[in-house]
Amino acid sequence: MPDLEPMPTDWQRALAIVAHPDDLEYGASAAIAGWTDAGKTVTYLLASRGEAGIDTMPPHESGPLRAAEQIAAAAIVGVDVVEFLDHPDGVIEYGVPLRRDLATAIRRHQPELVVTINHHPTFPGGFLNMADHRNVGNATLDAVRDAANRWVFTDAGEPWSGVRWVAVAGSPLATHAVDVTETLDRGIASLKEHAVYLAALEGPMAQPEGFLRTIAEETGDRFGTPLAASFELIPM
Repeated sequence: MPDLEPMPTDWQRALAIVAHPDDLEYGASAAIAGWTDAGKTVTYLLASRGEAGIDTMPPHESGPLRAAEQIAAAAIVGVDVVEFLDHPDGVIEYGVPLRRDLATAIRRHQPELVVTINHHPTFPGGFLNMADHRNVGNATLDAVRDAANRWVFTDAGEPWSGVRWVAVAGSPLATHAVDVTETLDRGIASLKEHAVYLAALEGPMAQPEGFLRTIAEETGDRFGTPLAASFELIPM
């Protein structure tokens, strides 16, 4: 019996909020490709430009390069709006400034679904998560409520209370999934657009095809499809 439920499909607009370029490409972008194919609108919002993510390249060089790679990666899965908040990569702080920025974006884009990165201490398999992911994920959850409260951030646009769910990608507590049997190849291609970043990595995460396909197969076994992408779905 599958232990992951199907993600809801009765929505039209999604806002994906993550910390860095490449965060969405490690699994979620294959699901996003299916959503945009179905006519849904997905927008990306990144807290940073990932400028501290390449050890061999100084931030002033890597930031613009990684932002360009992210825009190209998004286009492959049907996303043509990619925004950057320019919080400092590696030391993104949870707090009111980040919540304000995220709430402002939620009010402006008016999503029904918000997708974010794993906010838990670990990833599936027990691998330690990093502070930027945790801080952005937790701030996203709070910003959804902030965006709905007309007395919070009163100078940041009209309140938006239409977010119905937050979907957490890469969560060790996954509850739902999307069949990506037809879209995994585009998800892999979107990750490959981060070519300079991947060239500086070592280990399995530097190999998009093998890394993403293995995870999709394992998730598919839990969902009852050949390939799938998982999310922790939090009703709001």
